[in-house]
Amino acid sequence: MRRTTSMGLSFPPFTRAVKQLLIANGVVFLVFWLLRAFDPTAVFGDWAYFHLGLAGSAVVHGEIWQLITYSFLHYGILHLLFNMLALWMFGAQLEVDWGYNLFLQFYFFCVIGAALVTVVVSFTGLLGVSPHTLTVGASGGIYGLLLAFGMLHGDSEVMLFPLPFLIKAKYFVIGIIFLALYGALSSARGGGQSIAYMAHLGGLVFAYIWLKLIPRRGFGYAASERAFGIRNSYYRWKRKRAARKFEVYMRKHDDRGDYKHEDYFDELGNIRDPSAREPRKKNGDNRPPWVN
Repeated sequence: MRRTTSMGLSFPPFTRAVKQLLIANGVVFLVFWLLRAFDPTAVFGDWAYFHLGLAGSAVVHGEIWQLITYSFLHYGILHLLFNMLALWMFGAQLEVDWGYNLFLQFYFFCVIGAALVTVVVSFTGLLGVSPHTLTVGASGGIYGLLLAFGMLHGDSEVMLFPLPFLIKAKYFVIGIIFLALYGALSSARGGGQSIAYMAHLGGLVFAYIWLKLIPRRGFGYAASERAFGIRNSYYRWKRKRAARKFEVYMRKHDDRGDYKHEDYFDELGNIRDPSAREPRKKNGDNRPPWVN
């Protein structure tokens, strides 16, 4: 992961994953806006909103897709614009650092992590929350991006939009965390607002877990390494099993009694080069080299 100490005031690029997320969030918002505009009763729109947003009671009853779909829904245009602005400003740099696949893995890891924290907290009754309260918005993933940017580009300067002041990213992230904690505690009587702030904190927590514990190449690399390790262990077991069978056979048919296991196999069960067991042949031997 590349770290930088300075950052220009120019706008970040529209990288591939960021562009796709921006379009997806914008399209979903437009679809729900059209549903409300052309359906005065808003029956279908409210039904879709309820089943795509995040509610702890619905998740535990099987609607696990809500752990992701809630991040594409937003309450209003300002909610959408601020989240998408942060996604673009901070996410683009992280995608440049990590690449397309790793960036998306990190983003949705934070989204799902924030959702899980929200669901768990909703059943505890803490801060006056309820498992039936609906939570929407990409803030869990956005807060994860903010923490990652602050940790990897802590000395970069960011502007406190809309104020024309520059501040180092690490201090900006500390301020964001403080505001999320303060918001969760101060809105304890609000229920739904408390859940929203818990989603923010969940995104921060899971972003920290990723940066500290997840392999730098992501889940795909970790899974492939684990798969190759299991495969290699299986092959080693097969070789040792074959070596034991061969040893039983040789002991039964060894009339001279000079069979030694280490002459034929190494400690991993691999067959040793036969030339190491046989007398050297005369010059001109055209045997190909031994391949195990």
